[in-house]
Amino acid sequence: MQFSESIFAARFNITRLDLENYLADALSQGGDYADLYFEYLLTSSISIDESMVKSAAQGVSMGVGVRVIAGERTGYAYSDDLSPEKIRKAAHVAAHIAAGPSKVDKLDLSEGARHNLYPVLTAPTETAFSERVELVKRADRAARAYDARVFQVQAGYADNLRYVLVATSEGILTLDRQPLARLSVSALARQNGGIPQRGHAGGGGRVELNFFLNEKTPEHFATEAAREAITMLDAVDAPAGEMTVVLGPGWPGILLHEAVGHGL
Repeated sequence: MQFSESIFAARFNITRLDLENYLADALSQGGDYADLYFEYLLTSSISIDESMVKSAAQGVSMGVGVRVIAGERTGYAYSDDLSPEKIRKAAHVAAHIAAGPSKVDKLDLSEGARHNLYPVLTAPTETAFSERVELVKRADRAARAYDARVFQVQAGYADNLRYVLVATSEGILTLDRQPLARLSVSALARQNGGIPQRGHAGGGGRVELNFFLNEKTPEHFATEAAREAITMLDAVDAPAGEMTVVLGPGWPGILLHEAVGHGL
């Protein structure tokens, strides 16, 4: 993705010249180095309980942070408004915090090497919301159909799409687009009025929505959660009391520390 194609250029009309001017403002009080960090985050979440969609939400958060370093001093300011006057104000605030002898140089931004770490053409956040709602409904139906002893199912889906832009006084302009999605299912099972047992499964990652349609489907996670809950119905209590434990050198000491050290 090139800067001209980014959401910051297309939606907020930010140009390279704007970025250069903001960096110049940040260095106007004598900083040695400055950078701008822009972020635009789209989020959505859906949850289902008792076979009803209990919550569904979508949101947007955005902002810019300005950092200025002058010797051992660091100035930082931010704004959640991407209008030019707000960004320029943040740049001036950061500049004054790290004030030193003024020495502004002409900045020419060029895009750094691009690494497409998340080759997702269409992020789940960019698909129809109804398609994502259907995922949790499918998970609920599949978990309940697994076994009659499953009496409660909770399923949740969440995704976000993060756009990042970083511009530095060293002349480097970097962009990134980071999609993320996860589907989780929890099932409760009970047998003959006994103690309910829970099973849980979930997964996702920086994937397209097709991941949940063709690879790890809602039925896959629902079946695993229900299977775990049903298996736990026949589980027996772990033995208790004093036991002799023999630990070798090395990692067993770490395991002991993590198992009981923190609690003690």
